[in-house]
Amino acid sequence: MSVNDLTDVPADMNTGVRSARQQTMLALLGNPRSSYDVDCQAITNATLKMQIVLEDVGPFRVTGLKPAVEDLRRIFNQVKKIHPGLYASLGTAGMLCCRLVRGTQIGAISNHSWGTAIDIKINDQLDRRGDGKVLQGLVDLAPFFNEQGWFWGAGFGTEDGMHFEVGEDRIREFHQAGFLGHGMEAPEPALSIGDRGPEVRRLQERLNFFGAELIPDGIFGPTTHAAVMAFQSGKGLAPDGLVGPKTAEKLGL
Repeated sequence: MSVNDLTDVPADMNTGVRSARQQTMLALLGNPRSSYDVDCQAITNATLKMQIVLEDVGPFRVTGLKPAVEDLRRIFNQVKKIHPGLYASLGTAGMLCCRLVRGTQIGAISNHSWGTAIDIKINDQLDRRGDGKVLQGLVDLAPFFNEQGWFWGAGFGTEDGMHFEVGEDRIREFHQAGFLGHGMEAPEPALSIGDRGPEVRRLQERLNFFGAELIPDGIFGPTTHAAVMAFQSGKGLAPDGLVGPKTAEKLGL
């Protein structure tokens, strides 16, 4: 099969890797800018800007968060050794881009805004977002990213096969290693408005079990936020809309 052939999204993707939570990104890296829309804009956070680099990662150059760029160099070195044909096909549609997540109306900040996500081309072809099919080259590439702790966007509610981003646990590893600066504390793990992915879909399913009537689309938007607050109030918890350990325990997550 050619790297540009379309195939089904594999069921075993992202094993052991979680998408990065917006609350974690904001706590550990700060807000890249004060306002967003769907178009790319510049970082205005001076501290974050100092951590952005433009470097060669092998098949191309990228602009992104320094430890994420170093990860990409490791990933592509492995691809080159093990799958040289795939390596030769790789290109990119970009890494750093301060904007909202495309197709959402919930104010979710794209992880491109921190320079921790990249969109990959295969022989200059971008995978079509949301059609449930992915380029074979991306299927072949995904295990290399997963092994480094990066989440593949084919696992989002709306399939985004060209997208790869630093996962939740890898961001926390950057923090623990001191790569993100010093002085900030890692937040308690919690799902919050703006998050998306399989964990959010599971949350929505559990809320529906307790009487909510949500569409389990994997997007933590205003209706999911309201359902979380209602559940928390009913269980005697502070209705803050955050799904931390106490709320997760009550939900059976």
